[in-house]
Amino acid sequence: MEEYGLDIYRAVLTDRGMSVPPLAVDRGGARIDDLARLEGVGAALLTPAHQFPTGAALSTERRTEVVNWARSTGGIILEDDYDGEFRYDRKPVGALQGMEPEHVVYLGTASKSLAPALRLGWVVVPPRLLPAVTAAKGRVETVSVLDQLTLAEFLTSGTFDRHVRGRRQNYRRRRDQLLESVAQHAPNTRVAGIAAGLQAVLELPRGTETRTLAAAAHHGLDVSGLSEFRHPAAGSGTSHRDGLVVNFSAVSDSAWPGALASLCAALP
Repeated sequence: MEEYGLDIYRAVLTDRGMSVPPLAVDRGGARIDDLARLEGVGAALLTPAHQFPTGAALSTERRTEVVNWARSTGGIILEDDYDGEFRYDRKPVGALQGMEPEHVVYLGTASKSLAPALRLGWVVVPPRLLPAVTAAKGRVETVSVLDQLTLAEFLTSGTFDRHVRGRRQNYRRRRDQLLESVAQHAPNTRVAGIAAGLQAVLELPRGTETRTLAAAAHHGLDVSGLSEFRHPAAGSGTSHRDGLVVNFSAVSDSAWPGALASLCAALP
């Protein structure tokens, strides 16, 4: 899996006794050439449309490379498309699943577009894996049927598309305000990962992440350091950056201006 990502993914896999080596991440997404050099790897968990948390999209060349890797080795790509609906400065990025449906497991969720409390997600699996995935899921249905039917109506009626377009406009406005404020008040801070998604990475001067987090907490802000998402087995290198991961969707419209001012005040 990518060297930056959610620790819950690592925990789920390692609890099953799996070894999960990290793949370096740069401006072009996961380093697929590193994947090809690893021995005994049967699957790779990627966020190709919008790498979390760095925001990079997997480049066209690397998308082809990872599909070729899966074909040649028989490996499986786990494609986590957790917030693909929200894009601002680019065209939609096609799913890897469409390139190689026999080797890609596609995972999506309504948590970002609607609400995490719905607990609604989906998995598109190659037919040969469906019996095993169904058995692993278990016999008990854990998601409300009423919620599933409501989402289905939301999708087929076109209401979901209208909802996403409205949220996208709102989040783009916030993203632009974040860019403008940081450029004005913290010129040493670079904002990255902003072409899509609900968070941005504020890249800080090396060695300043810890004290910037402390300053943010002093201003009453709940933000994360980029290092919190780094794979513990990732070695040192140029891909390791100091930074803050800022979710610009998690604040109410009324609280957003004050939160943005406090954030800029905390930056070096």
